[in-house]
Amino acid sequence: MLVDFWAPWCGPCRALAPMLDRLAHAYAGKFHVVKVNTDIEQELAARFQIRGIPAVKFFRDGHVVSEFAGVQPESAIKTMIDKFLPNETDELIQRAVVLTRDGDAAGAEAFLRDGLTRDGNNDRLKFELAKQLGNDPTDRPRVEEARALLDSLSIVSGVAPDVDALRLRLDLLIAALSAPPREELERVVGANGSDSRTRYQLAAHLAAADEYEPAMDQLLEIVRRDRSYRDDIARKTLVELFNSLGRQHPLSIEYRALLARVLN
Repeated sequence: MLVDFWAPWCGPCRALAPMLDRLAHAYAGKFHVVKVNTDIEQELAARFQIRGIPAVKFFRDGHVVSEFAGVQPESAIKTMIDKFLPNETDELIQRAVVLTRDGDAAGAEAFLRDGLTRDGNNDRLKFELAKQLGNDPTDRPRVEEARALLDSLSIVSGVAPDVDALRLRLDLLIAALSAPPREELERVVGANGSDSRTRYQLAAHLAAADEYEPAMDQLLEIVRRDRSYRDDIARKTLVELFNSLGRQHPLSIEYRALLARVLN
């Protein structure tokens, strides 16, 4: 919603008003223009700290997300509107979220795939589809497809925290799906504690099942016994788990201190 603070005596206000109306018509109801006469609504104008007119504030979800004062070029106003209006990608992702919530994961996936067919370079759709594919931890081809989607993200999108967290989860799932059953791994580790490969596979199984504390125990033991294993992968995975859980998560705090103790 665009709120146009104006007054009848204000010449620039009369120049801006038709421009806003024209844009509202062009966007076919995606936003509405509300006009506030500051001579009449003085209390409202004071609440929003209007010191000069015309003044325009753009509200989304009840909050001011952008604003400008004076007459601006129509192109500049359009750029501001485009920045905050839900676009086709927003609407498509929201539809997929609703379908997933309603139990139609297959429908959500089909919706996202259709979107990528039409816009194959859309990083947001790639990420959402990767999340959808990664929801089945038993289907290796789907997990590997999800990982490939993350690898195809642009440099900027590929370093976001939520992408890093999903990448870690998928890597652990792939490691777990490539490994023997968990019970066999536990038996081997119990018989030979220096088997770093098996211990890492066990950690992957545990982390993939969201059993983070025992997974961290296994990774910490690898760091303690064999830090050189696969170029220090156990320590790196621990750090990635800390970042994924959040720095203030109790496990992150506890095991970061334990890791520091092992390293020092």
